[in-house]
Amino acid sequence: MKTMRWIFSLLVLAGGTLAAQPKTVHFQSEDRRTNLAGYLFEPSGDGPHAAVVMLHGRAGAYSSLANGVYSAATLSRRHREWGEFWAERGYVALLVDSFGPRGYPAGFPKGSYEDRPPEVGEQTVRPLDAYGALRYLRGRPGIIAGRIGVQGWSNGGMTVLAAMSGHAPGIAQPTPETGFRAAIAEYPGCGMEAIQGEYVSYSPILMMIASADREVSPRRCEEFARKARASGSNLELIVFAGAEHNFDDPGTAMQSNPANRRATEEAMRRAEAFFEEHLRR
Repeated sequence: MKTMRWIFSLLVLAGGTLAAQPKTVHFQSEDRRTNLAGYLFEPSGDGPHAAVVMLHGRAGAYSSLANGVYSAATLSRRHREWGEFWAERGYVALLVDSFGPRGYPAGFPKGSYEDRPPEVGEQTVRPLDAYGALRYLRGRPGIIAGRIGVQGWSNGGMTVLAAMSGHAPGIAQPTPETGFRAAIAEYPGCGMEAIQGEYVSYSPILMMIASADREVSPRRCEEFARKARASGSNLELIVFAGAEHNFDDPGTAMQSNPANRRATEEAMRRAEAFFEEHLRR
């Protein structure tokens, strides 16, 4: 029965065919006790390549159709498509599963923020996972150690903002050379304690949010961006008019909104140009 479920999940998630899967890897978080799972999307050619660490949102790394099978075969379409997007453009992309190794592979529902356990906290724990992924990538052959960026969605976007602070957990006295060269945060929540007060990012950040977001406050993010820039952060803010939270989810329900489709296309264009500038030039 379990084998049949696994095959069914593969077929559903691959659109009826057995698609090529990213490579499953394991590495330690900078908490020095959690063995994380990651999914490696690799470009063709020997490299060396720049790289991108990808951080999932509150729903976790896997599809809602995973049916209890959590593996490279059941990654969500958004994470798979972004991973393939980067690999097709010559980057090594590593999607980090922060929730599965800590007992929450299915993630968390909307509106559960106050009830989530501290061991998956985006302010104190998940930045350690991001820096564990950075250390892991730097140890692999064919990767340019000083040209690694990070991208996160929603809760993962919040992790990005926390990780890019000059006081981020998991790294001492970060710089573009010792930490991430650049970062992309998509529709993060901007009210968390870790980014209040004077916020100075140590590398450039591209933050993309949705004006019709009902899960996090776009106005709060606009205010955060204003203050961060005033404090000296190199932070670019893009607001997509009419778009919703999770606008780049490739599912039919989300993409039926023309504003979400436009935002998705523009977000990919902006993300590609941003990492081209900061990770390759």
